[in-house]
Amino acid sequence: MYESYRPHPFLAQVPLTVSPFINLPSAITLPYTYKSVPSTLPPSVTGDPGNPDTKPRYIVSASGEHAAHPDEILAACQSLEQHLRKTRSDADDAIKQWEESIRQRDLAEKRRVAPGWLDREEKILQPSRASFASPSAGGAEQSLLDSTPADQGAATLPSMKPRDEGKELDQAFGRMGVK
Repeated sequence: MYESYRPHPFLAQVPLTVSPFINLPSAITLPYTYKSVPSTLPPSVTGDPGNPDTKPRYIVSASGEHAAHPDEILAACQSLEQHLRKTRSDADDAIKQWEESIRQRDLAEKRRVAPGWLDREEKILQPSRASFASPSAGGAEQSLLDSTPADQGAATLPSMKPRDEGKELDQAFGRMGVK
């Protein structure tokens, strides 16, 4: 079924040429200081050979002063995230308490200005009638406007006359005949 690889007879007659644009690699010479790599790896410098249970600290900071294992870094990040959540919830609680104290102060100020207004469901203020016995009415209730003032000096004061805008316009612009 499969034939052994034999080139086509016509292709076998074509000679191969080397392109001037291709440089074939040449063999390199090794320096005299060359040392071969050992067949086995040396023990890890990151691990503690005296205590094999400790995790090797192979992540080193840019300054080279600190080294850590990824699990330690992950635990520190989770601890920081938990601390930030707690700090944020404490700050939110403090803001809510502050806003509630502002609301309570405003409510206390409103109750000082209008006591009883915020404590009841009915919000429509209605004046109450003052009841007093008049000798001329024979005990029937009268309006405060119909009664004579107790201070007679107030009755002699000049009162304001109602304004007549039409008359004022006629005085200012002259009489205009409107028919």
